[in-house]
Amino acid sequence: MLTSNRFAAIDIGSNAVRLLLSEVFETQNGPYFRKISLIRMPIRMGKDSFIRGKISKDKADQLLATIRGFKSLVTAYGPLDFRACATSAMREADNGLKIQKRIKEQTGVDIQIISGKEEAKIIFANNPWSHLEEGKAWLFVDVGGGSTEITIHSFGKTVSRSFGIGTIRLLEDLVNKKTWKEMKSWIRDHTRAFSSIEAIGSGGNINKIIKLAKPSEGKTITLAKMKRVKNNLDFFSYEDRITKLGLKPDRADVIMPALKIYMSVMKWGGIRSISVPQIGLADGLVRIMHRDYIRSRSRRMDKPSKKKPTPSSKSTQTRLYRNRPTSVACRL
Repeated sequence: MLTSNRFAAIDIGSNAVRLLLSEVFETQNGPYFRKISLIRMPIRMGKDSFIRGKISKDKADQLLATIRGFKSLVTAYGPLDFRACATSAMREADNGLKIQKRIKEQTGVDIQIISGKEEAKIIFANNPWSHLEEGKAWLFVDVGGGSTEITIHSFGKTVSRSFGIGTIRLLEDLVNKKTWKEMKSWIRDHTRAFSSIEAIGSGGNINKIIKLAKPSEGKTITLAKMKRVKNNLDFFSYEDRITKLGLKPDRADVIMPALKIYMSVMKWGGIRSISVPQIGLADGLVRIMHRDYIRSRSRRMDKPSKKKPTPSSKSTQTRLYRNRPTSVACRL
């Protein structure tokens, strides 16, 4: 019989807040990650943070109510471990730490506000490079509302960079030419040595883009097809994208700047197609929690026991993990 463990993660982004309930099965071929539920609340804190420098009271109250609701779901789910992380909107807001403290006091959920570099590491955890084909170069790109995280891996070496180019920033005309040039130069400098490079994309927008493209190659979309998706969307107004194409209101506007970012990265990296495994920051958190649990379990098994456990004693697993969902921060 397969053994499994449950994990939960909250991703507080610039455009939405997501709760992922996940189960991990231990198989002979390694862990198998299964999404039980992914719940998304559209709270566009990035617009407040990037334009005004602080998150409004209404948005902060909405976030608090969302976290309180998510906590109830996490408690009912009973995960082995739970973590919550916030990205660019909260880390750039003047009142980000104040909101973090308020949520901790009123819900018990300890949110970790992470840097762009930490965000790239978590997203990077979704694809253990040891499982990728050797001798190839890989580029991983995640586009969010406030930033774009890029990781390049080749021959056992990895470099990452976070750029302040995001969909909400572009909508609000908050990205200058210098930032675009920096990203272009960085990508070209780190990819010019490769004759070819494989790409992996993540983020809610590219998940929707590949659905609109309906590629015959499964979860892979070419740059040419991405251009066709963009040209097709150009014919639709914001309202028509919602009513005729079925896009969510908070997706119908940001999908256009997202296309611009993904297409620019592919063009500068000489990338013809990009794989879309439909994963994100929350999935990376689950993989990190699972990794930490396995390492902790291995250390406990390797450590010599001084006395035999009694039948009435609680398991080590229960002692270490069972009542942590409301207090564990995001640790890398």
